[in-house]
Amino acid sequence: MYTTDQFEGMLAGTITIKGHNGDAINTYLARPEGPGPFPSVVVIHHLPGWDELYREFTRKLAHHGYMAISPDLYCREGKGTPEDVAAAVRADGGVADAQVMGDLQGAADYLLSLPTSNAKVGVFGTCSGGRHAFLAGCLLNVFDAVVECWGGNVIMNSDQLTEKQPVSPNEYTDKLNAPLLGLFGDLDQSPTVDQVNQHEQELRSAGKNIEFHRYPEAGHGFFYYDRPIYHQSSAIDGWDKMFNFFGKHLN
Repeated sequence: MYTTDQFEGMLAGTITIKGHNGDAINTYLARPEGPGPFPSVVVIHHLPGWDELYREFTRKLAHHGYMAISPDLYCREGKGTPEDVAAAVRADGGVADAQVMGDLQGAADYLLSLPTSNAKVGVFGTCSGGRHAFLAGCLLNVFDAVVECWGGNVIMNSDQLTEKQPVSPNEYTDKLNAPLLGLFGDLDQSPTVDQVNQHEQELRSAGKNIEFHRYPEAGHGFFYYDRPIYHQSSAIDGWDKMFNFFGKHLN
């Protein structure tokens, strides 16, 4: 809750951390000023790339009292505009799931190493980042809360599997080891309503601690206020639900 007399301040900028296989990767870090301790969130960008929108999402989390870090998952593929780098990544079949998991582990480890950490860290991603967030909640043992926003290709057919993405993420459902919040638009085609229903049913059948919320008037990317797909009322409610979820599990 905001009051007009509260102090607000943050520190933000680009840093380098160790990612998968010890590679040096670029990340954007934003954190509140002060001694803490603060909860933390790893912010996973979407396939349009490590763009300005994700810098703003990272700062938004810091504005709400979280240390937040967004690693550039495409930094090995070159530099340039986010659109150009993402196009090269897309043409090359995306980034390997194993490499992404290594980068997310490195980002979480960095946050937990800071003296201002409260020793809890969550993960949040949209689109391909939502898929990666779900994978991270299943394959890594470092996250205390997972927010999956319209994760595309969480459910993959056999003909969609590749050397870089060899297993459909929903095959790991039994391994989910943290509470999960899922936010989805009913007008989305990736994932479809049927895929979201299947995803939710598999999680509930496995006895996982989940919250799923559907938005009837929203499509894919409804948080993206810089694009025509933005849906204001759904986005505002989604952010509120996310902050309530992280507040419950990370504080």
